[in-house]
Amino acid sequence: MTTTRFGFGDFQYEVVPNWGISSELGIVSDVATDSNDHVYLAVRNTPHPENVGGSILVLDRDGNVMDSWGQDLFSTPHGIWISKEDEIFLADSSDHTVRSYTTGGQLKFTVGTQGKTGSPGAPFNRPTRAALSNSGTLFVSDGYGQNRIHKFTGDGEWLMSFGETGKGSGYLNLPHDVTVGEDDQVYVLDRENRRCQVFDQDGNYIREFEGLRSPNDMVIDESGFFHIAEGWYQEIASVCVMSPEGIILGRWGERGNGPGCFKGAPHGLWIDSRGDIYVAEVAAEKAIHKFTRI
Repeated sequence: MTTTRFGFGDFQYEVVPNWGISSELGIVSDVATDSNDHVYLAVRNTPHPENVGGSILVLDRDGNVMDSWGQDLFSTPHGIWISKEDEIFLADSSDHTVRSYTTGGQLKFTVGTQGKTGSPGAPFNRPTRAALSNSGTLFVSDGYGQNRIHKFTGDGEWLMSFGETGKGSGYLNLPHDVTVGEDDQVYVLDRENRRCQVFDQDGNYIREFEGLRSPNDMVIDESGFFHIAEGWYQEIASVCVMSPEGIILGRWGERGNGPGCFKGAPHGLWIDSRGDIYVAEVAAEKAIHKFTRI
């Protein structure tokens, strides 16, 4: 019998079969929703990386395509994040930029120089994600080319950077995601060190949560629980749930060809206003999933 229910304990979900699948989909790197629960997919052209480029695909809750924009602008769309005020931030890793957009696709500002890396330690060298704090500061994880976190004003003025390469507490090895909690603490998924590290807004180390498996993307829900997309090609494919204290409560998801099963590597994750979860995969084409909260 085909599995349609996933999760454990208080975290139970029913998959929506074939949600969002269309001819416009390539590789879905990341996913986010706006205040109307419209779904924004960061899509890469295929085959990637031979065919660089991509777009933002906008879907309704039922998975129908509403809009698309950004074609012939992006190089490698990587991480997308949307604020409560519907400010969109897209990190383009190969283009070395972070761009801010309206929900209609109008460019507000660009941070970084298109197609050019910054000087060592400065923005950017293949950034992975950008997210705002409640106090209005913008944080960017700069993970593929260097192990840095950059802090900006909400309109893109650089303030400071922190992070060095290493394995010890406070050091980084591929910061793949940055998320800012309601407490304004900065949570960094330190992928190759397989942990989440927590810093204050000035880059001072606070604590870390260990035991993660190739963590790619994270969302903190309204109750303070951490939901983390873990994925590495054919080896790792799961959603990990941690308590507000950083204790791993369990994992869900399975690899296979059935509805809701992962075929590649979970790379992007988002939770909408109803508690439904969206998971985007790389290393597989047309791999986007919607799981409704039960």
